[in-house]
This record gives sequence, structure tokens and C-alpha cells, in this order.
Amino acid sequence: MEQKKFDLNSFIGMLLLGGIMLWWMNTQKPEETPEATTQTEQTTDATTTNTQNNLTDNVVVNDSLQQIALQNKFGAFAYGASKSQEGNTTLENDLVKLTIDNKGGQIIEALVKNYKTYDSLPLYLVKDNNASFNINFGTTDNRILNTKDLLFTPTLTKNGDTQVLSMKLKVSEAKFLEYRYEMKKGDYRVGFAVRSQGLSNTINSSQEINLDWSLKGFRHEKSLKTENMYSYYYYKADDEVDYLQMNDDDVVSDIDWVAYKQHFFSSILISDTPFSNATLKSVDFAGEDKDSVYTKTYGLKTPLALTNGELNYNMQWFYGPTDYNLLKSYKGTSLDEIADLGWGIFGFLNRTIFYPVFNMLKGFIGNFGLIIILMTIVVRIIMSPVLYKSYLSSAKMKVIRPEMEEINKKYPGKENAMKRQQEIMAVQRKAGVSMMSGCIPALMQMPVFFALFKFFPTNIDFRQKSFLWANDLSSYDTIFKLPFKIPFYGDHVSLFPILASVAIFFYMKMNQSQQANMQAPTQEGMPDMSKMMKWMIYFSPIMMLFFFNNYASGLSLYYFISNLLTIIIMFVIKNYVIDEAKIHAKIEENKKKPVKKSKFRERLDAAMKQAQEQQAAQQRAKKK
Repeated sequence: MEQKKFDLNSFIGMLLLGGIMLWWMNTQKPEETPEATTQTEQTTDATTTNTQNNLTDNVVVNDSLQQIALQNKFGAFAYGASKSQEGNTTLENDLVKLTIDNKGGQIIEALVKNYKTYDSLPLYLVKDNNASFNINFGTTDNRILNTKDLLFTPTLTKNGDTQVLSMKLKVSEAKFLEYRYEMKKGDYRVGFAVRSQGLSNTINSSQEINLDWSLKGFRHEKSLKTENMYSYYYYKADDEVDYLQMNDDDVVSDIDWVAYKQHFFSSILISDTPFSNATLKSVDFAGEDKDSVYTKTYGLKTPLALTNGELNYNMQWFYGPTDYNLLKSYKGTSLDEIADLGWGIFGFLNRTIFYPVFNMLKGFIGNFGLIIILMTIVVRIIMSPVLYKSYLSSAKMKVIRPEMEEINKKYPGKENAMKRQQEIMAVQRKAGVSMMSGCIPALMQMPVFFALFKFFPTNIDFRQKSFLWANDLSSYDTIFKLPFKIPFYGDHVSLFPILASVAIFFYMKMNQSQQANMQAPTQEGMPDMSKMMKWMIYFSPIMMLFFFNNYASGLSLYYFISNLLTIIIMFVIKNYVIDEAKIHAKIEENKKKPVKKSKFRERLDAAMKQAQEQQAAQQRAKKK
């Protein structure tokens, strides 16, 4: 069989033929036509456009969902909620700075300028959510809304020294609920109006609309106990100013204003339209916690009335000092009664005597410790005639004392008690003295004591004013801090109460002999008053020391100077004014003159004589 051999020429020819065919196929690749390019670009643009449309559609969907959520939550007020945003606006003058939040349209900060706390911090009455102002109302679409949850739209305008802030809770541009604040230069009062426009078909008039204002009072003073003592809820209703007790609540009608008083500072809401059926509440927040940030919690809840389907209330805010002189300048408001100068004659003395004298001295003396000393001198000079009368009666009683002792010996025993008393009164009447003459001077000084007891701790002019070692005349002075607390005394030592107690001790010691002269000789069956007086000499200074250790150092300074001056005046009267020899001669001369009895004295003598006869008859009956 014949074998086939490899043909090299044929193999090379096939390779060349394959290479030619590959070259031809690559060089003959069809070109991209313009129609194809345009179609590709249109495809790309369509893709991009579709993506953008999808994003826009998503935004629209999200906005719609948000609007639906607002509509479900706030109903007609969803419009305003969607147009507003969170933030705040500041109203400020030279006295006070207020910050108003868009959410709720309410005051979230109230800074009282020109004053500091006891630890030198800025003095805020409102801050850190310690206050809340809210109006709760129903809507015609069966919703219950609270303004504190809604966003208001602020508009601030300024006209000279006047700033006006309009906070609107909108249903539309023409329909809204508005809070309007108006602040002027040099005034703690801020105009505040609550009014609605075009909401007669939005607010449900069949449901009660309630205003709710609450505040937790910040502690501002060194002595929390004293600050609590002078912090009260005041209000004016039916033209009368009244207050709640420390932990109390009440329902009151026709209220013109409410005041949350925190000792030297007050937060006040005044309304031209009286509040009806208002629920007032005061709670002692601090209690015994000396480190408490707050003092008391105050609350007001009152219904608001619609006029022609709309709200229309003109009010005023006051955030400032409880200054009697300042509050008195607000004529026709009775706000000066918040200063608490005392009731009855005590308040009368403070308003008509002590404040006018204080204001006069303050006009040309800058040291308030010296003002207290000068006021004390004025009071002592005014009271010196009373002191003289007391000493004169004491001297007369001393002169006739031997005669009264003779009467005791002449008519001994219980059976002669009536006769003995009648004879003693006859001697006193001829001498021109009375047992009451020694009590009247002391009674006359009591109103002054209690009036000044209110004057010094409540007068803001003494706040943080220093004198000698006391750095605040409205609070206690401290010379030594105790490592422990003594019941009823405290954890510190105050020097002014110590000085006042020492002065009281020497005054009472010096006055002991005078009181002994004023007392009639001890009668049988009667207690010996001299022993009680000796006990009081030591008890009164100790009581003074404990009671005033936590009180205003200005008050202790007054009592120290007052007793010191009284000792000096008593020494002068006793040694240089009263002459016992002349008094005795005068009494002897009076004895020779007939004494004309008054009708009252005649009736009293007749009653005593009748009682004496009945006593004698009873004794005779017993002997039988």
C-alpha cells in the first residue's frame, strides 16, 4: 500500500490563505451610524430623567405624608405648624430680659437685671423649664389642643423704646391665635394680649377653654427658711387682696391678678378682664431640704371666655422686685400689698411713718446700716415721752408704797380683800397714779415692735447691703460656722443677735426696780410677781438669741441700738429728770384736794361696796 507524504508547500499556502481572510474580516467591520448614536443618547437621557422624576415624586410623597401627619395631629392648625420652625426671640430693656419660645409662644427665660442671687449668679425667675404657660381648647373637628405643643410664628417690630413681638398660631394667613408682647424701656411690666381672629368656626365654644400657668420658684436668698417664710401666693379678687397659706389651694372668682411672690421677687399676671372660677394652688417645694434649688410651686388654672366666638384678653406680665415703693407707683392695682408690711396698725405704721422716714434718709445717706441706726434714734426720741410717763408713774408708786403696806397690815386676811383693795385704789387715785399706767407704755411700744418686725426683713433696699461684719442686712450675719446644727438655733453664730440679747438683759435688769415699784405690795393669796420678773430677766434674752439667729441682721441691729438707747434714756430720766421729793410734795398736796369722781368710778365704788357687804354677810352666816 502506498503511503502519503507531508506536502510543505500546501501547508504554507493554507496559512497564507487563513491570514488574508482574518485581515479582510477586521478591515470590513461596519461603522456606527448617526441614527444609532442618537438612539443611544436618548436612551441615556431617558434613564436620567426617570431617576429625577422618581426623586421628585419621593419628596412630594414625603411632604404629603408629613402634611397628613400634621393634619391628623393639629387639624386646622396644621397650616401654621408646617410654616413655622423651632427657635426663640428676645425682648430686653434696661431692667428685664425675656426669652420667648416659638413652641408654645411662652416665656422660657425671665432674667431680672441689676440683681444677683445670694451666691452671685444671674437672677432668673424663669429658666430651665421651671414655668409653663398653656391654653387648652377643643376644636370643631373634635380635637383637644394645647398651645404649649404648637409652633407659633414670631414677628418682632421696634418703634423707638418700644418692642412688640407678635406670636401667631395660624390656621391661615387671615385666621390665627395670637400672643402679643409689648415691652417698653424702664418698666418691669410687659403688655401681653391673647386674642384670636377668624377662629369662631374652628374653636369649639361648647368646650371649656382653660388657661394654665405654673411656676416652681427658684431659691435666691441665703436663708431658705426665711425665704419660704416670706413667699406667698397673693391675688386680688373683688377689690380685696388676699393670699394662700403655705400649702393650700382654693377656687376664687373675679380675680384681677395673681402674684407668685418669692420673698424679694415676684412673678405677676394681671388681667383687664377678671378671671372667673380660678383654681389657685401653692405647695411648699423645699420643705426641710436646705440645699433645695426651689422654694414653692405655684399654679393657676382658669377658664377663658369667648366674645363673639373669639378670645380677647388684655393682660400684663411683671417679672421684678417686690419693692414697696415701685409697686405703689402702679396706681389702682393694689400691688403694693404684696410687699407685706403687716396688717392693721402695723401696716399703717410702716406705710405712714417708717417708709417715709426711710425714703427721706435714703435720699442723702448711702450706708444702710447708718440708716437703721438713725431710724432707731428717731423712734426712740418719739417714744421717749412714753418712757418718761412710765418712770414718773413708777416714782409715784414708790412714794406711796409705804401707805399701801400700812393698808395691808390694817386689813389682813381674805375676808378683808375687798376692803383692802378699795383703800389701796383710793390712795392711788389721790396720788394720781394707776396700776395700768405701767402697762400702757409697754403696750404702746408693741405696735412699733411688730411693725419693724415686718419692715426690715421685707424691705428689698436692705438686700445684699453690708454693714460692719454683716454682708447682707436682709439676712443673718455669720461670725462662726458650726460643724453641727443646734435645734431652733441653726448651724452658725450671728453676732448682732448676741449684742441685742445682752442689751435686753441689761435693760430688763435696770428696769427691774421700776417694775417692783409699779407693783402693789403682795397681798395674801396672791402670787409674788417679783419672782416671775426675775425669771423673765434671763429667759427673754435667751429667747431673743435663739429666735433672731436666723433672722435679718438689720432687725437685730435695730433691737440692739434700740435697747442701748433705751438704757441711756432711762438713766437720764431716773438721775436727772425725776425728783422724788417734788413728787412726794405734790402727792401730799393732792391729798388735801377733794377728788371728783367720774360716773364710772362711782359705779365701780358702789359695786365694790356691795360686794364687800355681801362678803361680810357670808362671813357672819358662817359664824352662826
